[in-house]
Amino acid sequence: MSETLIAPVVDGSRLPDLIALAGEASSDKRRLLLRELTDHFFGAPSRSAAETALYDTILSDLAAEMETAVRAELAQRFSETSQAPRGLIRRLARDELEVAGPVLRASPVLTDQDLIDVVQSQGQGHLREVSSRAHVSEAVSDAIVENGDDETLGTLLRNDGAQLSRAASETAVERAKANPALHASTVERRGLPADLLNEMYFVVEARLRQQILEQNARLDPTLLESALTAGRVRVAAEDGALPADYAESLAYVEELKAAGQLTPPTLARFLRSNGRTAFVIALAQLADVDFHTAAQIIERRELDALAVVCRAADLDRALFLTYAVVLLNTERDAMTRARGYASMYGDLTREAALRTLRFWKLRRGAGAA
Repeated sequence: MSETLIAPVVDGSRLPDLIALAGEASSDKRRLLLRELTDHFFGAPSRSAAETALYDTILSDLAAEMETAVRAELAQRFSETSQAPRGLIRRLARDELEVAGPVLRASPVLTDQDLIDVVQSQGQGHLREVSSRAHVSEAVSDAIVENGDDETLGTLLRNDGAQLSRAASETAVERAKANPALHASTVERRGLPADLLNEMYFVVEARLRQQILEQNARLDPTLLESALTAGRVRVAAEDGALPADYAESLAYVEELKAAGQLTPPTLARFLRSNGRTAFVIALAQLADVDFHTAAQIIERRELDALAVVCRAADLDRALFLTYAVVLLNTERDAMTRARGYASMYGDLTREAALRTLRFWKLRRGAGAA
């Protein structure tokens, strides 16, 4: 290390010793020099731009020669100061994870572009550290969602300081649907658009479904309309082909409706007589949801979702219990399970059910469009 580099950035009292250390080949001696210069950097009351640049050059060069533990110590010391030499911080941010971690998590010196460069060029460990920063901009989050694996995405979703664009949120939800490990972090994500939150309903467990219902109940009416508008743009296609007996069943349901005979007890009769398609059509009309949403509920025996539909239609709990028992009739302890869902039905408010149902209705509206 040249005396001409060290001399301008230190006072005279320690200059001879530091120059002597710079001439040593010993790793221990050069480690001591690195720590001495670091101490001097933090002890200086002020520095000119030229002096900061010199510190940057010297510390970067010395750090490159040191073992991992020493570089990690250096990274820890400089990780939170806004006065840290930028070149040094950028070098440390691309170092191995033990070194880079503190800098990536906390350094205010790193710009969004610096962080994006790291995200696009380093491993998942580095991406998770960036995802943990107290503030992550939309631009950086976009890069993380694009380049990160599901574990990294979960870290980002759990960080309330991370801002996600609409596009990144949509991508996150699509990935979360396929990975149960992301269900909780997605549903519990603060600020997740309400229409995307409700897309998670059919894939998550009962506890998380309840959270979605509770959030729907708390949603401000103005925000609800805004979310529904965003959802209408997103939901763009039919969910799948219609069953072979759809046309015949629809005609029968319409005939009963015209005669004033399409009642909730009639739906129970459809179920008992294996008229599944007619039941789904009638349920969809009764609750004003699309056929495919209703079909999914019945085919998968999503009884908590059926409770939402029946509660929104203001059906008697005994009717819901009847539907549940018929759907579960091939399972062991069908009555016990059905009663458990009936209890949940009693706790569900109609307002929360109606709000939840409005998101499900988006599918039909988009299909009509």
